[in-house]
Amino acid sequence: MGSLYRRGRIWWIKYYRNGKAFRETSKSKKLSDARRLLHKREGDVTSGRFLGVNAEQVRFEELAEDFLNEYRANRRKSLIWARRRIERHLKPFFGGLRAVDITTDRIRDYSVGRTNAGASNASINRELGALKRMFNLAAEMTPPKVGRVPFIPMLKENNVRKGFFEHAEYLALQRELPEYLKPVLTFGYCTGAREGEILGLKWHQVDLMNRTVSLEPGTTKNGQPRTIPLTGELLETLREKQATCNENFPECEYVFPRAGKRIGSFHVAWRSACKRAGVTGKLFHDLRRTAVRNMVRAGVPERVAMAISGHKTRSVFDRYNIVAERDLHEAACRLETYLVDSPR
Repeated sequence: MGSLYRRGRIWWIKYYRNGKAFRETSKSKKLSDARRLLHKREGDVTSGRFLGVNAEQVRFEELAEDFLNEYRANRRKSLIWARRRIERHLKPFFGGLRAVDITTDRIRDYSVGRTNAGASNASINRELGALKRMFNLAAEMTPPKVGRVPFIPMLKENNVRKGFFEHAEYLALQRELPEYLKPVLTFGYCTGAREGEILGLKWHQVDLMNRTVSLEPGTTKNGQPRTIPLTGELLETLREKQATCNENFPECEYVFPRAGKRIGSFHVAWRSACKRAGVTGKLFHDLRRTAVRNMVRAGVPERVAMAISGHKTRSVFDRYNIVAERDLHEAACRLETYLVDSPR
């Protein structure tokens, strides 16, 4: 049975959980305030929601640090981006707040403020996803640091990918790119590999005899190893590249170097070449979408195409398998032929 008492002019409450006594200040001179707090605590104890007085003192900064520690423990490559989301956006708004005070209403206010600041829905959702992970981690701890995970409303995203290269556009860009970037373009166009995977590729991962490239764990975005087959233009490109590297940069371990060193950012050279080739606005990532579409067009089973491109989930793969305008016209022609040839 709980009780009420005063220390000086402030009312305190006393209640029990599993036989252990808890004392807590109501921070009020009013008996009614203390009584309300006592009823709340007794209700939380009865329902199992009571986690202890300290749990209510957990603040955003502690949740954020636990979140970043998980990234550090798992050696996630995106740690720098996680820290930026917190320092630049989440902390200025939620910093200093207790976890119990981060409510759905406050989270909606955050989303509105970020939208008014010009942030995209996708960026806001990544930030909200980090906040949700903070609460889930706190709830999973022993003992739990929070008694509830607030409902976090996500914003609608238009995540349909649209950019891709037709073969003529690929050839036009290949003619305009600097020599050191042409094989990078070919590798991306033929395999759908990510930019970082290509630039970080080393010769010990390339087996020209067996015509394969092995992407090792830790070098891919999803952390999973995969094998890329080499045929045709891509195989010939790598053979030429190996001969050139052996002659000019025998000590360089990278497959696609520039002056014997790993290529850094090439976005300026890329944009300039795109402009000269008449394909302004194309992204390197469009090669990834293009490779997926081309493999499906060529009749490659989708499971195999996913293994080559490194898509771990079907939903992401489906967004990349874009239907081009030419595909729609071909479908319309097939339908017209069917209707003409159908018996009346």
